[in-house]
Order: sequence, then structure tokens, then C-alpha cells
Amino acid sequence: MLDEIPITRPDTPLLDQIHSPADLKEFEIDQLSQLADELRLFLLYAVGQTGGHFGAGLGVVELTIALHYVFDTPKDRLVWDVGHQAYPHKILTGRRDQMLTMRQAGGLAAFPNREESEYDQFGVGHSSTSISAILGMMIAARLQGEEHHNIAVIGDGAMTAGMAFEALNHAGHLDDNVLVILNDNNMSISNNVGGLSSYFARMWASKPYNFIRTGSKRVLSKLPQALKAAHRAEEYMKGMVSPGTLFEEIGFNYIGLIDGHDVTGLVDILKNIKTLRGPQLLHLVTQKGKGYSESENDPYGMHALSKIEAKAEKPKTSITRAKTVPSYSQVFGSWLCDLAEANDKVVGITPAMGEGSGMNEFALKYPERFHDVAIAEQHAVTFAAGMACDGIKPIVAIYSTFLQRAYDQLIHDVALQNLNVLFAIDRAGLVGEDGPTHAGSFDLTYLRCVPNMIVMAPSDENETHKLLSTGFAHNGPSAVRYPRGKGPGAQDDRNLEPVEIGKAVVRREGRSIAILAFGSMVAPALQSANKINATVVDMRFVKPLDEDLIGDMATTHQLIVTVEENAIMGGAGSAVNEFLLRANYQIPILNLGLPDEFLEHGKVPEMLASADLDSESISNEISKKLKDCKIQSEAV
Repeated sequence: MLDEIPITRPDTPLLDQIHSPADLKEFEIDQLSQLADELRLFLLYAVGQTGGHFGAGLGVVELTIALHYVFDTPKDRLVWDVGHQAYPHKILTGRRDQMLTMRQAGGLAAFPNREESEYDQFGVGHSSTSISAILGMMIAARLQGEEHHNIAVIGDGAMTAGMAFEALNHAGHLDDNVLVILNDNNMSISNNVGGLSSYFARMWASKPYNFIRTGSKRVLSKLPQALKAAHRAEEYMKGMVSPGTLFEEIGFNYIGLIDGHDVTGLVDILKNIKTLRGPQLLHLVTQKGKGYSESENDPYGMHALSKIEAKAEKPKTSITRAKTVPSYSQVFGSWLCDLAEANDKVVGITPAMGEGSGMNEFALKYPERFHDVAIAEQHAVTFAAGMACDGIKPIVAIYSTFLQRAYDQLIHDVALQNLNVLFAIDRAGLVGEDGPTHAGSFDLTYLRCVPNMIVMAPSDENETHKLLSTGFAHNGPSAVRYPRGKGPGAQDDRNLEPVEIGKAVVRREGRSIAILAFGSMVAPALQSANKINATVVDMRFVKPLDEDLIGDMATTHQLIVTVEENAIMGGAGSAVNEFLLRANYQIPILNLGLPDEFLEHGKVPEMLASADLDSESISNEISKKLKDCKIQSEAV
């Protein structure tokens, strides 16, 4: 058990011999426990150097070793759900020496990535996709006359999503060879791991038991009624001593509960499972953060880790700012508490993003009005719609990238019925090291085309507070989208007064050029405007637009520039274009936004610069457009 994360490269003699899973197979089985210790130690060291998710990875060290030891990857297909747990997999599949580049521009991705390695056989980031993906691979092999094993590893949290159950149901119908490993790190059931449950697990994975089980199915229809009753009694007995009845009814052979940290036992069971036919579900119990005391004691708080920096390298000004400037998530959390105190019809809903969305204090103060529905985005939205039908005003706190998963529910269950649901959309725009799987690049595009929706993009902390209040006061569906991390540090007056819907604010008066900036782009637009003497408008609303102000800008300026941290195609700039065209304004337009590509991980400032969305790039792009249009600017 480690109490501290190593800051120098640990000694790992066994791990250093592994450059691919083929090297792992050369080890004796009694060496695997030492290898697990070394792998866990190296994982902690690597994540300490780069930052990233490590709690889930620590919990699957033994499972990862056992899977690559028993199965012939990459010929055998192995799909990891979510990807937070895939760091040990990366280390064992030829990327150990690249781990210190994790989440950095040009380095390893934070999640499995098909372009990164042949061992990453499905790109993941959003949860609950692994079973569907592995079934697709299974059928593809069948159609092409190929034979290989198909394994999906999914966590108990991801198993709460409807998509996972849809795939399980389909797997039972297909009745082909697939292994679903349920990695259960919910510590409330850890007491069930013991001699009795391990005994049954070994029995259910054994060849004799499954020979009898398979044979009994073939002859069951020919047995006398009394023997059929005996068979049913055996099934009921099995159901009483295991939580696998549901999986058995779907069509899986359930094997569990298994100690997921007994690497020797895992190897034995996986070898037996390789010989079985049909859908198999192996239920493991693991401990999130296994081997690191702080993570074991606080598996939720230590889900991920920031890069460990030497104390001397942190300037005091950064420490002071970190203490005084809240994140946008914290602004939302404080607003929600203020609102709940003033209005007893306020309910907060989140699909497993309560802590990340800043809802901890609200959950403590108003537990009866806080609903974490687990990883179930579709349910979260329709659940909110049901509340809104009966007079409650629900607020759905959700990351931009995850709201994509509930788009049908947003349209059909909320917007179509014009229900009072407010979407507080966190992590809008680029998210840095987590990369394109978690970027909120499309919400302005997919929201503004939905009838009845009000769509807002605040530019700072105070504007976030105001626009959330505006969305809450609005009679109908509304959305406020804000970025990850901290804002520019604007003083938050914390009143609950709404602003006028559809009204923008001029932040700077200039000449010739009018920059219409949305949300996070107001700050760099203001910096650019100081160089080129441009007018800057904080648009606030993507839908409805302040058409009167845009018309004024079009008649008093020679160039309209739109800037947004959203996909340029179909986004806020497109909305401005549509209005100007419809109203017959003849003026050059420059649209700046995220390009038509998935931007790989890196530091957000660097990513914005590469997308021409930092202040210097905005100035340069405007200068190019002015030259092309032969417009004379008036510099300060």
C-alpha cells in the first residue's frame, strides 16, 4: 500500500521486459502478482507526471494482466468501456515509454484510440458503448468467416445506462460467443467477496458444470415433469446465492462474484471461460484506487489527478487566484443554492455529473430536491420533462458532450411540449487534455435549430449568474452553456434578476469593424479590438439573436466578424449570416469558430490558437479579411 505517489521512476524489473502482450505470456503465473505491483507503481508515477484518471486504472491492474495473459490480443477483440480504466492496458501494449506524454499535444490520448494502437480496437470516451461495439465485432467476424474471442469490460456505473441493457438483450438473442466482464467497484458489495461466492464462481466457470448445464438444455424438453421441476429448483437456488438472475434470464451464463485483485484466480477462470460457448458474464468486484491509500479512502475525490508540481514552481499569485476565482461550475452551484433558497419548486437533476457540475453543496442542503440518475442522460431529460408537466422547474446540469446523447429527448419530450426545463450546460467548447471525446464543440449548432429553445452563452462569471436566472424565469425550455474551468474573474453580484431575452451588450465602441462575440470569445475579442479599434458586442443570446443591434452594426460598420467556441458550421455565426441575408444587408462577414475537424487533446490555449481563436489570431484573421475586402481600418 502506497501513501505517496512516486515522483521518480520506480524500479520495475518485470514490467520493463514487456513491450507487447506476447512478452507477458512468457512469464510464469506465479510472477503475475509481482508484475501487478510493479504496474500499479508505474501507473501512479506516470499519472503523477502528466495528470489524468488513475483510480479506475488502479482497480483493473490484475484484470488487465489476466486478459492479455490468457487471450490473444489484438486478434481477440478487447473493448474497454469509458477508457478511464485503460491506462494499464496502454502500458502493457507497447506504450509504457510514452506514458509521460499522456494528454499532452502530440502525445498519448486520455482514452483508447484506434489510430494510436492496434490494441485499441474501439475509440471510447462516453460510457456504456462497449457491449454494443463488441457485438458488432462479433457479427463482423461471423460474416467474414473469422474466429476470435470477443471481450467487453464495463463498469458498474456504465451498466446503469439504457444502452448497455439494450446491448445485453441483443447479445442474449444472438446467442454467440461473447464475454462481458462487469467490473464492479461499488464497495458496498465488497463483503460478498469471500470463500462461498468464489467457490460458486469457480464452479459456474468449470467445464463439468457447463457440460451438465448445456446438456440439460438439450434434453430438458424430454424429461418428466418432476425432473423439470428439479431443474427449475436448481435455477432458483442459483439465483438466491448470486445477483446474476437478471443476466441469466436475458441469456447469459453468469459467473461471479469474483475477487478482481486475485490475478492467479482470474487467469484460471478466464482460461475456463475461453472454452465455453454462448454469452458469458463475468462479475468482478474490484476496489477503485487499489494500492494507493488516499484513493482507496476517497475513490470519488481521487478519481483523477492533476500533474504533481514542485511547490517552488507555483507562484503565489497563482495560488491566490485559485482561491479567489471560482470555476464556472462553482458559479452554477452557488447560483443553484441561492435559487433553491428563494424558490421551493427548484429541482436539480444530473446524470452522474453532480460533483463535476458543482452541485455538492446543493445536494447537501436540499437532498430531497437533488436527483443524480446515474449515467442515464436520456432518462435525465425525460425525467425533467415529467416534473415540468406537473409544475416543478427542473434544472438539468449536464456536460455539453453528454447532452448529445439525449438529443431526441430534448427535442421530443421537452422542446416539442414547450416545457419549463433549464439546461445548465458545462464543459462547452474545448476541454483540453480529455480531447475530442469530451469536447463540447457542437451544442450551439444542435440547440439553435430546435423550436421553442432559448440558447445563451455567458462571457464571464457574473453573466453566467444573470443568464441562468434568465433561463429559469423564462416560460419554456432554455439552455445556458459555459466553459470548463475558471472565467476572467468578473465580480458576481449574485442577484437573481433576469435580463431581457435576446438583448446583447456593447462592451467596446470602435470603428469600421464590429466583432459579435459569443460566450468565452468575448475576452479574446476585447483584446483583439484594442489593437484594431473594433467594436465588440457581447451577444449573450444565440437564440433569439439581437437582430436590432446586429442591424445597427451592419449599417454603421464595414465588416461584421462573429467569434464562437463552437463548430463554425451551423453555429452562432451561421445564425448571424442567416439574419443578414434574410434582411438584405450587404456587408462583408468573417466567421471564426472551431474548424470542421475533431481537435486532438492539448492545452486549451494552444488548441484555441491552432483554431485561430486566441486574441492574436483573431486580429490576424480580421486583418486578412480587411485586406481582401480593401477596407481601411482605424488602428488605435
